[in-house]
Amino acid sequence: MLRLYRFAEELSALKEQLFRSVTVDASVQLVVDEILCEVRRGGDSAVLDYTERFQGIRLSEMRVSPNAIDEARETAGPAFLALLEEAYANIVRFHQHEVEKSFFYESEGGVLLGQRVTPMEKALLYVPGGKASYPSSLLMNAAPATVAGVKDIYVTTPCDASGEVNPDILVAASVAGIRSVYKLGGAQAIAAFAYGTETIQKVDSITGPGNKYVALAKKQVFGHVSIDSIAGPSEVVIIADEFANPEFIALDMFAQAEHDPDASAILITPSAPLAAAVQQCVEARLPDMLRHEIIASSLQHNGAIVLVESLEEACAVSDMIAPEHLELHVEHPWDIFPQLHHAGAIFMGGYSCETVGDYFAGPNHTLPTSGTARFFSPLSVRDFVKHTSIISYSKQQLHKCGEKIATFADHEGLQAHAEAVRARLRA
Repeated sequence: MLRLYRFAEELSALKEQLFRSVTVDASVQLVVDEILCEVRRGGDSAVLDYTERFQGIRLSEMRVSPNAIDEARETAGPAFLALLEEAYANIVRFHQHEVEKSFFYESEGGVLLGQRVTPMEKALLYVPGGKASYPSSLLMNAAPATVAGVKDIYVTTPCDASGEVNPDILVAASVAGIRSVYKLGGAQAIAAFAYGTETIQKVDSITGPGNKYVALAKKQVFGHVSIDSIAGPSEVVIIADEFANPEFIALDMFAQAEHDPDASAILITPSAPLAAAVQQCVEARLPDMLRHEIIASSLQHNGAIVLVESLEEACAVSDMIAPEHLELHVEHPWDIFPQLHHAGAIFMGGYSCETVGDYFAGPNHTLPTSGTARFFSPLSVRDFVKHTSIISYSKQQLHKCGEKIATFADHEGLQAHAEAVRARLRA
């Protein structure tokens, strides 16, 4: 099930097995293009039509009533409610460390320069639905938006065929203090909030993961709104040495693989005995997993065990993949940490399993996928703010530097730029 590769001998085959891309096929592109066009033109009517077509219900009201949110909170188990509140507090606490401050400084000649940091006014948090509910995704998106100071935060998540939103999502919304929750999913939801409709506000930012239709819709509306990233299937890379626990590794690979048949779980190790032990554990534990068919498909098509010569080579292979999640099941994880440059999140040591980060630790679980960790970052407060440069030049300083500035403009052939300065020098 899990194919074993020897890195030095099978590099070409390994690259083919591990190739990940955020591109989608042409048929998906056509569907998304049609939906975006129709929603932009038809507004609420088009949104309701597509909701009926894809979610199986003709909604009479697209927004969840505040009473339904309150009822979900009141009927939630107290232990689950307390868990959500504690997890949300952890996430908020982490993101508070990301807050940027505006700055100003004086330069010579009465010049004042600076940068103003201000929050987005309106943000949409997309929370996946359908086969499962993800209150954790709501908390992870809500925390940085709230810490950033976004004034109006909206949530949308697909309802079921009876028009109901999963109550766990509503409880999470209540914990995060969000009252504007919509029952919409798919590309039609992205279009509605990117363009605005008769009853849905156009937002400034859209964040949150979704299926390939949602991911492509976000890509297409970028420019009308800001987006976090284009999310692909989830992935984990585990670097392990001979001291690692094979059961921990097998279950962590299962945890990633159970998301989706397209999810990827990869073990990189210099220890052949450990590789064999993990394979045995995978075979022994898989039949007990509730989602064993999904896990098996994921591991067969997108999983691998990679044998390398050393932990240094393991780091190089991991950087080649640039994984969403990277776990270090090694005796001294901080020793190899400086050799790792590309990962969405790094989990240090055998007891720092990805599940801890998914739900509770505090750092955001919305992470770059498909190798984009080389240039994208986790969702953060920075995704919900914008920066404005401030320039205050004095007459004295312009007279001192103006001819230099005008000469620069002359070299670029932009006469009006130069004359705009020289006119002030003559005044």
